Amino acid sequence: MFIDLHTHIDQYEPEELPGMLARAYEAEVGVVVASGVTVESTRRCLDLAHEFEGVFAGVGVHPSDLAGDLEQGELDQLRHMATDDSVVVMSEVGLDHQDHSPDRAVQERAFRAQLGIAHEVDLPVVFHMREATADMLRVLREERVSELGGAAHYFQGSHEEASAVIDLGCYISLAKPLLRLPELQEVARALPLEWIVLETDCYPQPFKGMREKWTEPRDVPLVAAKLAELKGIEVAEVMESTTANALKMLRHRADRVSAVI
Repeated sequence: MFIDLHTHIDQYEPEELPGMLARAYEAEVGVVVASGVTVESTRRCLDLAHEFEGVFAGVGVHPSDLAGDLEQGELDQLRHMATDDSVVVMSEVGLDHQDHSPDRAVQERAFRAQLGIAHEVDLPVVFHMREATADMLRVLREERVSELGGAAHYFQGSHEEASAVIDLGCYISLAKPLLRLPELQEVARALPLEWIVLETDCYPQPFKGMREKWTEPRDVPLVAAKLAELKGIEVAEVMESTTANALKMLRHRADRVSAVI
């Protein structure tokens, strides 16, 4: 079975989820990680993990969702939720340096605080780094992410950036941009398969119009098929390797996940 390492299924209406997860399972996606973007979103992700077999949770506040510095009460809530047995990653956390994003210093302080929680509870970190690669790599080095492991979420960077992430002991998480970006396809072709994991970043997409066109966890095999094509191997090998990579990244939490698949 495949693992969808990063989704936002908590942002869907509750009645959508049983069908979505059934479609994922039919597509051989046996595990879905629901990642929080706020304290409240993280709480919903935990609720989903408690409700549905095969769903696990990520704890975190997304940089673009920061209203200011994280307050001590918010950090305490994140810390408490991070100890839940259904939590397997610190996510979605990171840096986002687009013009409309919150103050960069605020983002960095929030990211470092959440990395501190990850160290306290020994969680791998799945991180967001849009237009912030240099600062991200600096913070990850300074905060010793190599002791935790993790993955660069929804990766669309260069081969040099991917290599720098791998040098920190973190994986490259590929999603549907691989289907349409020639430059990313060339990067993926050159990357060692043992450093690649898969995701969909599944979230509501009303801008696509027809509901059936929205990205769901069932789309992981599409990404796997493109990766297999680029590398000249079978999809089954991509499934075996990327699932093994994700489990390796999860370390002592892998037993909980592998029991499902």
